[in-house]
Amino acid sequence: MAPVVTRAQVIGSRIRAQQLDREHGSLAQTAVLDIGAQDTGPDGAMWALAIRGVDVGSLSGDELAKVWTIRGAPHVYRRADLAAAAAATAPYSDADAGKRIFDAAKPLKAAGITNLAALDAVAATMREVVTEPTVKGEVSSQVAARMDPPYLRYCRPCGATHLHEMPFRLAALRAGLELELGTSPPVLRPIQAFRSATTPPEAHDLVRAYLRLLGPATPKLVAAYLDAPVHDVSDRWPDEVVEVRVDGEQRSLLAGAELTDLDQPRGTRLLGPFDLFLQARDRPLLVPDPGRAKQLWPRLGRPGAVLVDGEIVGTWRPRAAGKKLTVVVTPWARLTAAARRAVGEQAERLAAFRRATLASVELDS
Repeated sequence: MAPVVTRAQVIGSRIRAQQLDREHGSLAQTAVLDIGAQDTGPDGAMWALAIRGVDVGSLSGDELAKVWTIRGAPHVYRRADLAAAAAATAPYSDADAGKRIFDAAKPLKAAGITNLAALDAVAATMREVVTEPTVKGEVSSQVAARMDPPYLRYCRPCGATHLHEMPFRLAALRAGLELELGTSPPVLRPIQAFRSATTPPEAHDLVRAYLRLLGPATPKLVAAYLDAPVHDVSDRWPDEVVEVRVDGEQRSLLAGAELTDLDQPRGTRLLGPFDLFLQARDRPLLVPDPGRAKQLWPRLGRPGAVLVDGEIVGTWRPRAAGKKLTVVVTPWARLTAAARRAVGEQAERLAAFRRATLASVELDS
């Protein structure tokens, strides 16, 4: 029978694998960049790197690149890894592509266009349109003007016809396009001398990366993270795994990553709303209480999470007023004096990251 591992072992393993216990580190050794750091909101990818010990203020402008990949969300990678990231995040099959582009698949199927062919067609058109940095809205308008009706949809709020959003996003990297860091609305530009890898190196294989950073897991959990069909993930399941049981469910770990009874992780972090640690698809393991889980993962307007000594103990939200920043913390239980001091220190760190002055940390019970 597979050995049983505890919730504390799983969470501790993830914290260490994702280097949330690290004070200093380089981009080359930052593990979350292997799978991609989601860059949504002001406390996105760069904050995720900062709380993992990367001195983001000293980075040159060309070490990182942002592209639309997993779930169509913007993710940041090492620029040197873009070819591997493109290969790793490409759909596994036509069915997978259809699942990832959601409702856009239906009109394409009716027109006899396969999903992968559609992504290639959109990518070819985007490549023609974007020859210099161009704002997303302008790219979308120009691409829509060149595409046939099966690729398009009528947008009621805009009162205009657009390309379906997910094919647009998922075709961009196929077209060799990146998003300029720090632009809102997004600006797309060609990636210099870009060519996707044929197959991703093991370090960037998404199934392996999920198991390494968010394991133990099942094909269903990984598929939910990728928006991919479960059978496509199962077909790519590594052979070198060991089976364990978590909360009565059998899951897989990469061989060599067996969990041990290490000391409980220590330290406090203000995790951004889309930090990789919060992207695990076994949310009840992270936050067993359904009411608290609903606070942390609402449908709209996600807060960040307060991580103290290996446990999520509440949520936080920033409130900016000019160059002043207030961090509003909603703890789920009374915080110790030490935890309050640590949260204050992390709030100071966040303010410095945002080039602001911390006005206060408010506890909102």
